[in-house]
Amino acid sequence: MEITGKIIVALPEITGVAKASGNPWKKREYVLETQETYPKKVFFDFFGERADQYPLNVGDIIRLSFDIESREYNGRWYTSIRGWKAEKADAPQGQPAGAPEPFAVPGAPAFPAAGYPTASDAPAAGATDDLPF
Repeated sequence: MEITGKIIVALPEITGVAKASGNPWKKREYVLETQETYPKKVFFDFFGERADQYPLNVGDIIRLSFDIESREYNGRWYTSIRGWKAEKADAPQGQPAGAPEPFAVPGAPAFPAAGYPTASDAPAAGATDDLPF
């Protein structure tokens, strides 16, 4: 799944040691706010090596790829959002960063605003027009 938004909280890194294997682990937790008419706040984390692979800062606008997982503990259910990729989302949705604006062709003359004809496009006074209507 994917979501785009702005990082509004970056919590400190959490580290520990796994009880079963004795291996060290770490995670970074963040809060992302969507940029919709009614913004939503989404709490997520990066676990293990991804905590270092995707360092995020407050104010970054990102596209987050994530998985949702739920688990049961003592009769209660807990849901977590685990990020697996984050990329800068400064470009509009579906348009890669650095891509030209739609309909822009390098070296071609620019279109008038919104593609509408301007007064300079009108025929000169007294010019004949060969259109039948």
